[in-house]
Amino acid sequence: MEDGGNLRSVRRAISALEHISDAGELGVTELGRRLGVHKATASRLVAALAERGLLERDPATEKYRLGFGLIRLAGAAMAELEIVRVARPLLEELADRTRETVNLGVLSGDAVVYVDQVNGSRSVVSVNWVGRRTPLHCTSNGKVLLAWMEPAKRRPFLARLEAFTPRTITDPAVLEEQLEQARRRGYAQTMEELEEGLNAVAAPVRQADGTVAAALSVSGPAFRLRPIDLPRVARHTVEIADAISRRLGYVERRSALAGR
Repeated sequence: MEDGGNLRSVRRAISALEHISDAGELGVTELGRRLGVHKATASRLVAALAERGLLERDPATEKYRLGFGLIRLAGAAMAELEIVRVARPLLEELADRTRETVNLGVLSGDAVVYVDQVNGSRSVVSVNWVGRRTPLHCTSNGKVLLAWMEPAKRRPFLARLEAFTPRTITDPAVLEEQLEQARRRGYAQTMEELEEGLNAVAAPVRQADGTVAAALSVSGPAFRLRPIDLPRVARHTVEIADAISRRLGYVERRSALAGR
């Protein structure tokens, strides 16, 4: 019974961190409601997490948000991810070329999680995407991961397409057509589908056996990354994604942008 209680506490702690991560910050009462526990239990839980630096309390709102202790843990984990270590210099090269924000994203459950980011010289207002989860269907990284996913595995993701902007694609048939186009040309794109005013392109990163392990993207404001600019930026993105793939041991086929 003691082991079961300890395991339940661990699960609650993990759920608490996930709920606070999704919401940005939460009060004890709301967190208790989401966890299905009494406010006193939630209070003890966040106090323990705050003591370890995993949460911090805003004295003005009395709500809790993620703490800097998680950065230390995340940094240790990222250092062990070969793809991040291998890709980092090439992300920097792509950011130098395009002068826009470059992200590396991987599949996590039903979302994209960003594991590294390099800001370009034109990224005046910096948004840190590392550790954030975003939907698959309305991000360029997500479309890449969907496009190169086995059809049977992809099908459930197309059954629930939430609209985030007026330009978010919510018709599965239309999205399937875009994914097929992405496979043909070697990259995916989004135009104001996750956030209004934000455009992006992304290309697949493959591991040694050819499996798509990640997606490499370049994003920026729509007034700079115009539809006419996206193919040019995509060429750089595909080139760098292929270079990362080679460093991971993949013997690449001829790029979809090279004379097809």
